[in-house]
Amino acid sequence: MVNIYFMPGMSANSLIFENIKLPNNFKCNYLEWIQPKTKESIEEYALRFSNQIKVKNPVLVGVSMGGILMQEISKIINVKKVIIISSIKTNSELPSHMKFGKVTKSYKLLPVNWIKDFEFLISFVFGPMVEKRIKLYKKYLTVRNKEYLSWCIKELIEWKQKKPLKNVIHIHGSRDLIFPTVYITDYIEVPQGDHAMILKKANWLNKKIPELLNNN
Repeated sequence: MVNIYFMPGMSANSLIFENIKLPNNFKCNYLEWIQPKTKESIEEYALRFSNQIKVKNPVLVGVSMGGILMQEISKIINVKKVIIISSIKTNSELPSHMKFGKVTKSYKLLPVNWIKDFEFLISFVFGPMVEKRIKLYKKYLTVRNKEYLSWCIKELIEWKQKKPLKNVIHIHGSRDLIFPTVYITDYIEVPQGDHAMILKKANWLNKKIPELLNNN
């Protein structure tokens, strides 16, 4: 039995994995975001968060910001493999506007009022959305505390990872607008996949994830 721990992206809950169905030899465990402490680094957060993982040598799967967290956790505990989806492996894979935000610290100027604008939050987390999907996606983005969101943005843009970890498999959509592929290297491409492909491309992932783990 292979234990897999799934971590959603920023602001999202584990319902984003509702369409992921793996064979019976995989035991799926679902994690949720916890509130970060004041001035807590992503490394400190990962150490505290890792206490939720109770088995030895699990597979860690993280989406977007959840992929960054899972990579940090893999530095603390022994893992079989890390799979990141719609995420990044190093800070060099951040898009140019986020790198600019790191240099200028302009991300600190984001008004907290945008959190109340749910359409903007969806666009920020998933990328551009058509109107008919906004109501549907409200069930997935339930972690909206402004301190948490400000922390996520800071830790994403200020992430210190310079070299990819050796045990990471990177799955990325060809149409990801949050982390465009022009900045991404060494990944498995999902044709027509966007930043919300964990929901839209579940059938592809259901086939590919077991295949990748069995081959490794």
